[in-house]
Amino acid sequence: MKLTAWRAALRIARRDAARAKGRSALVLAMIALPVLGVAGVDVIARSAQLEPAEKAARQMGTAQAYVTMSQRGGSILQDPPGENTVSQVPDQDRPQTAAQKRSADTDPARLLTELLPGAVLVPTDNDTGTTTTTREGRMQVTLDEADLTDPVWRGKLNVVAGAAPTRPDQIAATRGFLDRSDLRVGDRTAIHGLDSTPYTITAVVEDPHYLDRNMLYGRPGAVFAPMAQADPAVADSGRVRNGSSWLVKLPAGARVDWSKVRELNDHGFTVVSRAVLLDPPARSEVPYYAAEQSSSSAVSKTALAIAAMVPGMALLEIVLLAGPAFAVGARRSRRQLGLLAAGGGDRAHVRAVVLAGGAVLGSGGAVLGLLGGVGLVGLFRGQLEHLAGQRFGHLDVQPLDLLGVALIGLVTGLLAAVVPAVQASRQDVIAALTGRGDSKPANRTVAVIGAVMVAGGTALALLCAIGNTAVVAGLLGGSVIAELGMLLCTPVLIGLFGRLGRHLPLSPRLALRDSVRHRGRTAPAVAAVMAAVAGAVAVGIYHASDVEKQRQDYRPTLPSGAVALYQPSGPADDPGRFPMLLQSVETHLDGLGRRADVQEMTALPGDCTTGYLCGYVRAVKPPDKRCPADDVQDPDKARAYQDDPRCAVERGLPEYPTSFFGDTLVGDAALLHNLLDVHDPAAEQALAAGKALVFRPGFVTDGKLYLRAEEQPTQAQTDAGDYQGKQRDVAVDAVEVHASVPFAVTVLSPQAAQKAGLGVRGAGSLWKPAGTLSDKSVQKATADLAKLDGNAYLTVEQGFKPETDVLTLGLTGFAGLVALGAAGIATGLAAADSQQDLATLAAVGASGGIRRRLSGFQCGVIAAMGAVLGLVCGAVPALALRLLEARNSTVWVNGVPAGHEDPVIAVPWANLAGLLIGLPLVAVLLAAVLTRSRIGLTRRAG
Repeated sequence: MKLTAWRAALRIARRDAARAKGRSALVLAMIALPVLGVAGVDVIARSAQLEPAEKAARQMGTAQAYVTMSQRGGSILQDPPGENTVSQVPDQDRPQTAAQKRSADTDPARLLTELLPGAVLVPTDNDTGTTTTTREGRMQVTLDEADLTDPVWRGKLNVVAGAAPTRPDQIAATRGFLDRSDLRVGDRTAIHGLDSTPYTITAVVEDPHYLDRNMLYGRPGAVFAPMAQADPAVADSGRVRNGSSWLVKLPAGARVDWSKVRELNDHGFTVVSRAVLLDPPARSEVPYYAAEQSSSSAVSKTALAIAAMVPGMALLEIVLLAGPAFAVGARRSRRQLGLLAAGGGDRAHVRAVVLAGGAVLGSGGAVLGLLGGVGLVGLFRGQLEHLAGQRFGHLDVQPLDLLGVALIGLVTGLLAAVVPAVQASRQDVIAALTGRGDSKPANRTVAVIGAVMVAGGTALALLCAIGNTAVVAGLLGGSVIAELGMLLCTPVLIGLFGRLGRHLPLSPRLALRDSVRHRGRTAPAVAAVMAAVAGAVAVGIYHASDVEKQRQDYRPTLPSGAVALYQPSGPADDPGRFPMLLQSVETHLDGLGRRADVQEMTALPGDCTTGYLCGYVRAVKPPDKRCPADDVQDPDKARAYQDDPRCAVERGLPEYPTSFFGDTLVGDAALLHNLLDVHDPAAEQALAAGKALVFRPGFVTDGKLYLRAEEQPTQAQTDAGDYQGKQRDVAVDAVEVHASVPFAVTVLSPQAAQKAGLGVRGAGSLWKPAGTLSDKSVQKATADLAKLDGNAYLTVEQGFKPETDVLTLGLTGFAGLVALGAAGIATGLAAADSQQDLATLAAVGASGGIRRRLSGFQCGVIAAMGAVLGLVCGAVPALALRLLEARNSTVWVNGVPAGHEDPVIAVPWANLAGLLIGLPLVAVLLAAVLTRSRIGLTRRAG
């Protein structure tokens, strides 16, 4: 065609779009919607991905390096960002190097200043847990020291309100602390042990990488030193740790390059260098990659598959959403196209007009989608950052990315208009002018091909994921093939859905029959809803599975909601004090229920009141079942036992189960109820009879359990370099009992422990409330306990809380938005295509209510069919990705690889039910509300 003909076609398309404003708006929205989703996710992904300079600021502020002593007396290998390391400890096969000996004999801070001449070291990340006063009482908080007036902290810790502390009695707080404590800038808070000298909160400080932290920051030397002076036991207990991490400030022009990083690695330091982050070394210069080549390649393969799946499935969604829009537009313009053909226009002219419509509406939709996606991210940026718990580096709008998205939207829009253009050019002129359509039966051969594609694509994606081969092509290709195959099956499936009409009332039965009769307009709309729902389902299943994996990996120390009081010393020290602590807790916390007192076994017999000096007792497996790697310190030597069946990991159970009080406990039936949720009369009788209850398989043999009692080494042994005290194994009668969550390995009665020659000491008490305790009541109880005993510790198990990154949040939000919007728009387009039917009903006397119900059920039928098919299509990529991640994840036991993780797949049934029920319901209501009560009779076409 000549250029002038294309100009005429564009002019006709533009005028037609302006004349049919309602239909054009729906088509524009349908095209803009997936572009909006892809553009929004792109902006979120780019913004969440920190630039090297931003990453450096988050880790080290304005310093030149962030250094941690990781292996004193040894050396390490690290990757350039310092995120992954491998320790190298000297042994008989690897003699100690001069650098390792220097590391072992020299104070780390002094050694670091010797290796970095002119460096100024700023201690960091030496936080410790304590309690502070709140408006309601007292609560747990994490405490650290930092001179926030020093510019070195800028980017790592930012003062967002108030003024940085300048005096020893001033302190800065995070927003999380202020929200929980109900305090504000200007209020005062007292730290445990320093109640007589409270600190004034002068600033709100923010860690951009951890927005939800519950932290207080005092000036250097103003917090930890007074805590240690007030209570020397605090320093001895390790609650105030010696620093092992520093921000390194260097003279102007000095830098820590890769060669200096390697030198520091030889002395056991892990280094995050600003210079290395900005200019990383070649991969061949990094020994770490050679040592960890297999695991790093596995991680990159999974990440690559995810990076390919998201844009690939989004591109398919754009195509499948744009196609119905142009199909409806072409059908609504049938008469105009028929007039063009009757006036002498050939098929090429008709195709050009339809394609021009695709260009006009496609370009407009692409621009609207880009503006909408960027605008929504900018509008809800703060909420996204707080939900994800970290700040963007900056709002990163990449013009080339967005231009590519717009071009993809335009090109796919044009491609989607090709089929409607060809169909319009082949239509019968008389049929077009009279408005009569043709209703062709579904092609069963095409449906069979589609079914084969669905089965083959699903098998390809899943097999490639399980086999860990050709993951990008297999997963993406298989998912696309399966979805396209479902598209080919749609006309036949619509017919099968139509058979349900015989069981429905009049209005939905008519809607189903109308959908079957007009498959030409039903199938594209169903395909559009299917594509949108498939994206939402894929993201939903993947996210739910990830949350379930986090839940399984979460290791609580108490049942969810349980309350535990830790007893710092035995009752013999002060027999009346612990009952006072119990009374305080039960007074301030209502509805605690029955109390379970907890004791722990000690290596020395009798009632022990000196804590760790009495030694420890732990359950061990029988010699014939014990993994030999348990007694091997060197990981390389432990690998020799990786195929030993005794070292096999116990699936579904934590490797080192332990409760808040330990894993070898002494108690009665109340402890079984509150801690282990065991309500077995036989188990209670066995406990009362002096038998040990064992909750882990493999520990009981011939009715016996082995307990290893380890005494503390004497001072003479320690001086001689022997840090392992005297050990002995004790066998006690035992029975194995099932517990849903084995918070302990074994529970004995006090009499059984004493009979075995072991001691007991009070560890605390445990309650399992029926309801949820308020944070304010816990703060009041904690404050009262501090008055009675500063070392008493009250904790409430909050249960599992999922962690979600900002990209997952963005994908979930935009997928839901596109699914809901596409369902409404697609059904709206189908309703616009059925206006002539509604006009016919009006002509024969149908009331407005009948027309609204029919229109509503027509749209509801389309949304329901699309939701069902989308559910099937969306499950394929989600399941494939979860299988791939499991295949590339290694289970480690005692430093030895023990196979791959089991795939964790969780289906969000409530969300899927909401899609299957909610989308059709919303479509019905919208169509019924928007259908006009009065419809003017259309002009006769013939």
